[in-house]
Amino acid sequence: MSGPDEGALLGLRHNQNRLVAYNPAWAAAFEAERARLVSALGATARSIEHYGSTAVSGLPAKPIVDILVGVLPLSDWAKCHDPLLTLGYDYAEHAGVPGHHIFGRGRDRSERTHLVHVVEFGGESWVSNLAFRDALRRDGQLRDRYLALKVKAVAAAPEGRTAYNAQKQAFIDAVKAWLVAPD
Repeated sequence: MSGPDEGALLGLRHNQNRLVAYNPAWAAAFEAERARLVSALGATARSIEHYGSTAVSGLPAKPIVDILVGVLPLSDWAKCHDPLLTLGYDYAEHAGVPGHHIFGRGRDRSERTHLVHVVEFGGESWVSNLAFRDALRRDGQLRDRYLALKVKAVAAAPEGRTAYNAQKQAFIDAVKAWLVAPD
């Protein structure tokens, strides 16, 4: 179920790209959703993390809570399918993110408030996405550079998540490669 203020702080229509000011209530929205996920997924979920821009204090974001669910082995993602559907998620079978099994939910099927990415716990995607989140949390200059890129990406692609994400991908990939490079 949605929290009492969730409708006001989360939600973005499919294919729309819009940034809103950081809302400290996003952290509580994640914690509420994490509790629902833990209850539904049990031990299948090795860990559940808030990531993406809504997980970075002060960073404007698309108002969608992005969640990483780590499973091991990755084939255990299938054990998450039915429980996530029960929680009101739908499976984005053709989302096109390698190694991610993506589920979304919202107030109706025309928008998203939450996206769950089921990935291999401890795998490349798990490690690099959390490293990127943590770098944004601790490095104000990196956060400012990323925000400038996001603003430019929204202006270039106000519709179409694929086009918006493509605008940011080279930067994200470069930062992740630097963050997780072996010593």
